[in-house]
Formats: sequence, structure tokens, C-alpha cells
Amino acid sequence: MTDPTPAAVPGRSANQAARADLYRRMDVQHLAPLWEVIANLIPAEPLSPCEPAFWQYRALRPFILESGDLITAQEAIRRVLVLENPGLRGQSRVTQSLYAGLQLIMPGETAPMHRHSQAALRFVVEGRGAFTAVNGERVAMQPGDFIITPSWTWHDHGNPGEEPVVWLDGLDVPLVQALAAQFHEIPPPGAATGPGARRPPAASYGNNLAPLDAPPPFGPTSPVFCYPYDRSRESLEAMARGCEPDASHGWKMKYLNPLTGGHAMPTMGAFLQKLPKGFKSLPCRSTDGAVYSVAEGRGRVKLGDAWQAFEARDHFVVPSWTSAAFEAEDDCVLFSFSDRAAQEALGLWRERRG
Repeated sequence: MTDPTPAAVPGRSANQAARADLYRRMDVQHLAPLWEVIANLIPAEPLSPCEPAFWQYRALRPFILESGDLITAQEAIRRVLVLENPGLRGQSRVTQSLYAGLQLIMPGETAPMHRHSQAALRFVVEGRGAFTAVNGERVAMQPGDFIITPSWTWHDHGNPGEEPVVWLDGLDVPLVQALAAQFHEIPPPGAATGPGARRPPAASYGNNLAPLDAPPPFGPTSPVFCYPYDRSRESLEAMARGCEPDASHGWKMKYLNPLTGGHAMPTMGAFLQKLPKGFKSLPCRSTDGAVYSVAEGRGRVKLGDAWQAFEARDHFVVPSWTSAAFEAEDDCVLFSFSDRAAQEALGLWRERRG
């Protein structure tokens, strides 16, 4: 004799009806039963609506340049093509906690000055001759440079050069939005650098020296807001000469805050890694969703179950707990950023290899 079906169990229908009535009466008091949703709130492992995604720069570049013909930097405030995750269309998110986009500034343009509570990073993809300024201090932008715009600092961008300049923008917009801590401000009319005072030059902190007893100019954010690519590349090469490549990451380094030895930014971690020619990595997954920009070389990346060929200037996103593996056709250099800094600060970050 078979067991009765759930519908045939005595009292089950009456119990279900009683529960529904309870939920209805609770709802009036803005209450909800945890037991109905706990499996989604506390799953066995990360569940993300984000999907692996890939953007081939050769396919995107015509759209980027066309936008330069149709809207000015002044009109757009920031002329950016947002890299939207296919699983989060319409939300201006590349992961659940991060925003990414490709920004264009044409010769002779200046993007208007403003400041906001969201922190930003830049990784220069193409072109020379542009600058970014943070609280009035300018730095030239060269391909491969990693540049920080700390939270609530006045900043603008300009291009006195002769060619278009494109860079990858990364911001913690969704994270700040989740915390309802969004602020934005434009400077008073006629202000050149915003009301804040100029800080000491980045060189004051970039040579393993810091002003004695001086407070950190940007709080937990690195006082060095430009990390030139040639110096970062030298560090990668020195690491490669000194040790064998990691089986999953090759030679990988993180950009540091020289005052703390930690991540350069409190909410986002930024990284540079080299994969030697012929390298085949072990699969790896981690809780931080990461955005990649290919600085040099050609190869393949396996995102989940699908392989994708990449070349210099291509971009892709690896969502949280998505397996990724690499094969390098040439010597490859990859820049990436993620919310790992925030996750580590909260004791949440995990990695699993193989």
C-alpha cells in the first residue's frame, strides 16, 4: 500500500488554509514568515543573478567613437558606455555590487568637475594625451595606468592631446546604493578645483615615504592616485623572475595602499597578473565578482562551461562563485577589479580551486 499523497493527509488542507490566513493578517502589520523564504536568503552557496559576459573591444570601439560625434562631454557629464551584465539589464551593473563602463574623451574636451560618495577607479585602455585631476592635482593618463578617484573628491578629466582616449571606469555605485549613502555635488560657479585644498603631491607617498604625523589625505583610500603601468609591469616581471607561477592565477599582484599595506581602495580591490605563454590554469572560483581588462596578449578564458578567446583591450566579467580558467597563447597581462576589499573587511571572501 502506497503512502497517501500530501493532499490526502488528513488536516493538511486545513493547515495550509490556516497558514494562508495567518500570513494575510500578518501582512497588515508588515510582517512576513521567514520559513517561506529562508532557503533563498541563506543558500548553501552563493546564488547570483549575474551571468558571465564578454565584450570584444573591436566590436565596441565603433559605438564608443560614434558616441563622441553625437554627444559632447559637457552634455553627457561623463560619456560612458555602460557594461551591463546580461542578467541585470537596465540596472547599470556589471555585478550585484559593481558598475563598469568604457569612458571616452575626445581631443579638446573637458568633462565637468563634480564629486560623489561613490569611489571610482580608471584603467586606461586606449590613447594618450588626456589627464584626470583629483582635488586639483593632475596626472597624465597612459595606456595601462591604474588611477583612483577617492570618494568625495573633486575630479574632472580633460584631453588637450590629439587622439581619443578611452578608459575602463569601475565604481562601487551598487554597493553605495544598497547602503543608501549616495551623495553628489557640483562645484560653485567659477570654482577651479572645488572648495577643498590641494593635497601634497602623489610623489610624497609613492617612494616608501610619508609626511610624518600627517593624516591620510583620503582616509582608508591610497594617497597615491596614479599607478603607472610601466612601474606595475616592472613589478610583475620581478615577481616572475623570483618564483613559479601560481597554478590558478599565474603571477598576480594587488595594488596597495602604501600607508596600510592593504588594498588601495576600501570597497574595491584592483589587481594585475601575468600569464606566461602556454600557461594553462587550474579552474578557480571566488565570492568576489571580478571585471577584467586585457592589457596585453591573446588567450582563452573559460567562464563556467564556455570558452572565449580574448585579445588586448577585451573585457569580461566573472560573477561570484563562477568557475574561471585561463589559457595563454602569448604572454598575457590582465587587469581586474572586484569587491574583494569589502568582502575581506567583512570576513566574507572565499576561494575554491579545482
